[in-house]
Amino acid sequence: MMGLGSTEIIVIVLIILILFGGKKIPELMRGLGSGVKEFKKATNGDDESDRRIEDRRYDDQRRLEDRRYDDQRQPAADRQYEERRP
Repeated sequence: MMGLGSTEIIVIVLIILILFGGKKIPELMRGLGSGVKEFKKATNGDDESDRRIEDRRYDDQRRLEDRRYDDQRQPAADRQYEERRP
């Protein structure tokens, strides 16, 4: 990769100063900062929703496993039913 030395950074800053002027740079940096902040907020929101989805899947899986391996419960085919007639 290409490394930037101190002289290259100074040249880039000078070019930006010439193109935009001293008064416009703080506005540009403010806009850049708010854009980065919104981007981070959006990416964190996606991670949070993914975690919620995974938690739901895990809860559903636990419920199914509890039913499947419940020792106290008899399978429906093995139950003895009394025949009731009115």
